[in-house]
Amino acid sequence: MWGMHEGWGWWMLFGWLWFVLFWGGIIALIVWAVDRLTRRPRPADDADARALALAKERLARGEITKEEYEEIRRLILT
Repeated sequence: MWGMHEGWGWWMLFGWLWFVLFWGGIIALIVWAVDRLTRRPRPADDADARALALAKERLARGEITKEEYEEIRRLILT
């Protein structure tokens, strides 16, 4: 038969390590998913609104083409 503590070596530490890593990963995944699902889109701040208005004015004056305006708009809104 096995004596006291026979069969329990230093390698048993790895079982606890994997246990902690597994559950830590599960908890991190849940926190990440909740964050992604509850995140609201960022509102355009004043600088973005001003830049977009300026681009519209330049388009209206004929300083830039429609394609240039769309590119500027895409860059501002991303």
